[in-house]
Amino acid sequence: MSPAVENSDSISIGPRVEGLPEFQERLFVGRPNIGDREAFLARINNMLDRCWLTNDGPFVKELEERLAQFLNVRHCVAMCNATVALEIAVRALGLTGEVIVPSYTFIATAHALQWQQITPVFADIHEQTHCLDVASVEQMITPRTTAIMGVHVWGQACDVDALTELARRRNLRLLFDAAHAFGCSHKGRMVGNNGDAEVFSFHATKFFNTFEGGAVTTNDDELARKMRLMRNFGFSGVDNVTYIGTNGKMNEASAAMGLTNLDHVPEFIDTNRRNWLAYRAALDCLPGLRVFPGNEGEKQNYQYVVVEVDDSQCPVSRDDMVSYLHRQNIIARKYFWPGCHRMEPYRSLQPHASLLLSTTEKVAARVFLLPTGTSISADMVQRVCEVIRGRLIQS
Repeated sequence: MSPAVENSDSISIGPRVEGLPEFQERLFVGRPNIGDREAFLARINNMLDRCWLTNDGPFVKELEERLAQFLNVRHCVAMCNATVALEIAVRALGLTGEVIVPSYTFIATAHALQWQQITPVFADIHEQTHCLDVASVEQMITPRTTAIMGVHVWGQACDVDALTELARRRNLRLLFDAAHAFGCSHKGRMVGNNGDAEVFSFHATKFFNTFEGGAVTTNDDELARKMRLMRNFGFSGVDNVTYIGTNGKMNEASAAMGLTNLDHVPEFIDTNRRNWLAYRAALDCLPGLRVFPGNEGEKQNYQYVVVEVDDSQCPVSRDDMVSYLHRQNIIARKYFWPGCHRMEPYRSLQPHASLLLSTTEKVAARVFLLPTGTSISADMVQRVCEVIRGRLIQS
């Protein structure tokens, strides 16, 4: 899961540097993609005409059915947002004690556990994939461990097979935070089918958005039934509460946005891929910079342009580059910096966690993201790359 685009508006921008391509408006990471506006407004008028705004309406049902079909999974349970979706999935799975997660993720992954008095235990990641290191995960298992929660960072699936084998061998539940991975595949199978369940984010920053929203996918009939009860206070029919629950429902306007954008997913991915290829061609040849590689053998959404800075070769540090880009109205982002283990309450609760997270700290210190999506043209990409090239030349 990713930092909200709105947070970028509070970033302090210093004076521009003259002689470089000028952007009159700020370019943000995570600007929303918006499909056919007229089709969306027609759905909104339909919603208003029938006076059905929420409570498992027809648009929500249609979106769940289409998403399940798109992902080739038995069940898709739409939620108001991905954080609540994580919380409901965790509770429906009956997790307690400790759950092993990466620290290199958005803070909601850890909070969804801590909020329910479950301890997130942070495992390290692979330097090449930025996803959980299975050996580190196994090292963190204790008698209190009830589950592993992997995160498919940048849309690249975790080592699903190894995590599945480990979870089975140690009798643990397996859940995936797939906030980055809608439309992606692993070994030819769509993400959404792995573990006990997978959780997607449809926040405005994601390439496929429902304004605000999320979903849990699963092939487990009983788990899906539980989550449907739990997202609606445990109601099973009129005036009949049969299970403890909360309010996790997606509303009809969000579902209408999702249905509209779902029709444009191929277009969004094509635009992201065009931008990603252009960034890679322009930046990979520069000293100390590397665009995080995609897995061309799998389906990808290309929603993140991730640049890694090698301090031993690059004349400019990651932090200096990000600050410089901000002064040019290019709001690059340091993602998952400095790691969940260095944020509260985990920094106080687990003060020595960093000793076992050396790769996490290394990756968090060298990564930044560049703007992409349908609001970024091919010309804008080239101009962003000119700014980066200019900064390296100045050094």
